[in-house]
Amino acid sequence: MSPVADPARYDLEGLRDRVLAEEAGEVDDSIPELAGADADLCAIALALPDGTVRGSTQADVPFSIQSAVKPFLFALALLDTGGDALHRIGIEPTGEAFDAIKLESGTGRPPNPMVNAGALLTAALVDGGDVEGRSERIRRGLAAFAGRELDVDEDVARSEHLLGDRNHALAHLMRAEGTLEVGADDAVAVYARACATLVDAEALAVMGATLACGGVNPVTGDRVLPERSARDVVSVMATCGVYDGSGRWMRSVGIPAKSSVSGAIVLSAPRTLGAAVISPPLDERGTSVRGRVASERLSDELGLHVFG
Repeated sequence: MSPVADPARYDLEGLRDRVLAEEAGEVDDSIPELAGADADLCAIALALPDGTVRGSTQADVPFSIQSAVKPFLFALALLDTGGDALHRIGIEPTGEAFDAIKLESGTGRPPNPMVNAGALLTAALVDGGDVEGRSERIRRGLAAFAGRELDVDEDVARSEHLLGDRNHALAHLMRAEGTLEVGADDAVAVYARACATLVDAEALAVMGATLACGGVNPVTGDRVLPERSARDVVSVMATCGVYDGSGRWMRSVGIPAKSSVSGAIVLSAPRTLGAAVISPPLDERGTSVRGRVASERLSDELGLHVFG
């Protein structure tokens, strides 16, 4: 077995150069703003428990968080409902696409918080009396995870809202089942704004590290989430965070993670570090091709596989 590298000295630039050779994958085109993403964007960042944040070239380039927001929406829903969100949403993997029109049989609950149905519901469970109130609560909550102020790309939010037909269908289905208590359009609007939150690789790595550190932001020192809730979120990331590829991910990478159609991946290695990768070209399951390769190499070279 090769010696395990020190995360504080690990050659992120060298890793970036190695994964740039991967040219497979296609940029998501579900909305115009994503279709126009720079396919050459590639960045990797690490955030350590002592507050050290390290990033490669382009680690400060902003992008919309998209589905990588889902663990944090789940966390905020747990926080704002006193843990009741655990009973409102399933936690089992689906083996289906992230936007499958499917709820739990017999309960009408979303299968888990990492698919679109679950994220629509978690976004609706956070505090706030209307779209603006819940959206502001989410923005502030995400900023606490990142340890900095975060903006929203209004063009992305508008497109997500107007073109998210399957999200509207899921919201109406949950309304019909009685699991969604706010209006369907309101739920989609809040979720769309959450997905349109702008981060960069360094901010996303800190967000992952906050979960990995039991809910304490390692940069600010603030407790953002109770330790038990952080454990719950990371557990569901491990089983459901890469959709119908989660089993393969845990076998090969072995780090709880959440993928996203923007090409971002956020990783939380418990008690060890948070990491983020951004590279827009995706594989057939919607996971960044370079992101997967970078994550496998980080896992191997830093000894991060939870079953290693």
